[in-house]
Amino acid sequence: MYDKRVIRGNTYALRAASNHWGSSTNFRSTASSRKLNKPRRPQEDYKLPPAQLSGRLHVPVQTEQYLEALTDIIDEADVECQTDAFLDRPPTPQFVPAKTGADVETQIYEGDLFDFDLEVREVLEVLLGKTLEQALLEVAEEEELANLRAQQSAFEEIRNAEIAEVHRLMEQDKRIRTEKEQRKQQYMTAVAQQKELAAKVAARAFAKAYLSELQPRVFDNLKEQGYFYDPVEHDIENGFIPWLMEEVEEEMELDNRARVLLDLMIREVVTERYNEYHQLDLMDEQRAKDLLMKSQEADQQKPEEPQDSSSVVPSDVEQPKVEETEEQPVEREMTSLDEVEEVEEKEEPTEDTEEIE
Repeated sequence: MYDKRVIRGNTYALRAASNHWGSSTNFRSTASSRKLNKPRRPQEDYKLPPAQLSGRLHVPVQTEQYLEALTDIIDEADVECQTDAFLDRPPTPQFVPAKTGADVETQIYEGDLFDFDLEVREVLEVLLGKTLEQALLEVAEEEELANLRAQQSAFEEIRNAEIAEVHRLMEQDKRIRTEKEQRKQQYMTAVAQQKELAAKVAARAFAKAYLSELQPRVFDNLKEQGYFYDPVEHDIENGFIPWLMEEVEEEMELDNRARVLLDLMIREVVTERYNEYHQLDLMDEQRAKDLLMKSQEADQQKPEEPQDSSSVVPSDVEQPKVEETEEQPVEREMTSLDEVEEVEEKEEPTEDTEEIE
């Protein structure tokens, strides 16, 4: 807690403290001026609680700090105290009832209160009576037990006879039931066999009626599909004709190879001849050019004179030779191309014959 009127610290620093208070007041004034000059936020920035929904109520909630911190320190001290142990409880004394009345004593001598011969007679009578009664009861019990044993033996004999009769009747009933089941099973087996026999007879009749028309059609279809065939024709088709076709194909292949080789040879010869003729044509052209050059040089070396008919004739004679030499390679080239086309035309029918075969 702060209060400006309470001076804290050393009293010698009072002057400095007064300056401090002045500075603090200035600081507070500046802080208050800043707070006043601070722009206020618009009302829209403050968020309002959402609107209340239908059927619901808003409950106010305490959001302020209503708890106060307890800063007072209470002095506390720990104190200890040791007590003595409990003493053992003494045993409880036995209860002794209080004595009542007065003690009296007397003297009795032997034979004053009891006469044996007189007193023992009644005891003997009781003992003899009880003994005889017990003996009679035991005899009666033995007789009764003998009768019970006889009755039990007779009852057991009757019961054994009845049990034997029951067993006999049960065995008889069992045999009857077994025989009944056997007869029933035999009857069911006979009925099933009869039904099976009737079904077999009906199936056989139906199959016979169905197969009577099916058999010819099956044989016809098998004949059409080639299952029934002539062995000679089959042998020829499967053995001879494939071999014959293979041999023919081999011969045709050899023939085609020979034709191809012949065509290749013809082409090589034609190309060689064409090259030779072409070389000859080139040589003729070169010779003609040389002759022209020589004639031109000779004309240049001679003085200018009127040309005679004799001088003109050689040039005219040699000129067509040059033209002939120039036309000859074209004709030969055309002949070589014609030969190649003829060779190709010869090859085409061979391919057609192979396709036909």
